[in-house]
Amino acid sequence: MPAIRPRHLCSVAAALALTVTAPATAATAADSSAAALREVLFVGNNWDGTADVIKSSGDFAKIGRIDVVPDKDERMAEINADPIKWIYFMAIRNSVGEGHDQFVDDMYSTPDGTSMVVSRPSFADVVSIDLTTGDINWRFAVSGYRADHMAVSPDGKRVAVSASTSNTVHVLDINSGKELGKFATGDKPHENIFTQDGKYIYNMAIGDVNTQTDAPWLDWTKGDRRITVVDATTYQQVKVIDMRPKLDAIGLTDFSDAVRPAVFSPDESKLYFQVSFFNGFFEYDLAADKITRTKTLPKNPATSDDRTTFVNDSRHHGLSMSPDGSKLCVAGTMDDYATVVNRTTLQEGPLVTASKPYWATVSGDGKSCVVSESGTDQVTAIDFATGKKQVSVPVGDHPQRVRLAHVPADWTSPSAG
Repeated sequence: MPAIRPRHLCSVAAALALTVTAPATAATAADSSAAALREVLFVGNNWDGTADVIKSSGDFAKIGRIDVVPDKDERMAEINADPIKWIYFMAIRNSVGEGHDQFVDDMYSTPDGTSMVVSRPSFADVVSIDLTTGDINWRFAVSGYRADHMAVSPDGKRVAVSASTSNTVHVLDINSGKELGKFATGDKPHENIFTQDGKYIYNMAIGDVNTQTDAPWLDWTKGDRRITVVDATTYQQVKVIDMRPKLDAIGLTDFSDAVRPAVFSPDESKLYFQVSFFNGFFEYDLAADKITRTKTLPKNPATSDDRTTFVNDSRHHGLSMSPDGSKLCVAGTMDDYATVVNRTTLQEGPLVTASKPYWATVSGDGKSCVVSESGTDQVTAIDFATGKKQVSVPVGDHPQRVRLAHVPADWTSPSAG
């Protein structure tokens, strides 16, 4: 595999960075008529079917809101007319949805800031929504019956989306919705990451997280969990990384090998990742092909150790890294805290109380970690330097993914929002 330039997971979204006064990506810099853009954070309110738009740093104040299911009536009519679709729709509601429909998993802006591209699990699709009118530009129905995590290429032109029930990742043209390619994965593809040079895509398959066979001795029932690495031009498999033998090699035979959120070090030599059921994370050396360090984080004494009580098997779910690579930020989902960890020493900072934090990303200025608190419907910013809470901002029902994005500098919510 050719050498890969420095990157980190949160820079997948940040790679679209544009100044307030002039676009900076190659895709838009050549267009002298391109409108001025404003950097923001998109917050996907999964149970609401909305996305809040907030400032990307500072006080993180709310700017507006977008309805991501303007076609809800049409989609529901299709589902109700098809018994198989209806069964899967209800299964999503009653399993991974915790009794709720999942209307937004992931979202990004197009390079020109005119549209939001959204994956909608319960509707098994990806749509592009015009940020001015609130109308749908295009819709792509994924294979199978559920859409999940996405990733955008560093140039902002392609979006990869996991189709979790068909073990497939589709790669789409972000402007037209046309499928450019697809590739097979392990069971239940989840996180996607483009390398900084845009040459490779990493997909993490997490297996069946909505079953009750959670005891370590039943781990084999969870399916084929692996990292699939593909060429981002041909979509051909380059290699597979199986964490099972690597965990076994360090005596962690009872640990799950389902890789959840993950983040690369700036030089892409190390991968930091969370796994199902574990209150902590691992460091993996890509060149040596082995796990080099394990970090166990504190348990909340109020949190049950009964694995069947963990939401979708994820004790901790959310991981980001400061731009300089010196700090990691961890969302301790079931333990109700977030914390900043020194990457050199792996010493955690203060445990910042947070209600079921579900994701962690980096603010636009790189100074803060921003976590979504799905239990209290807010996002909270934590200072990377001190590890202390800065501010919390109310958002919609059950915020999950938070992504850096861009909107027109004078943007206000469309009437539908």
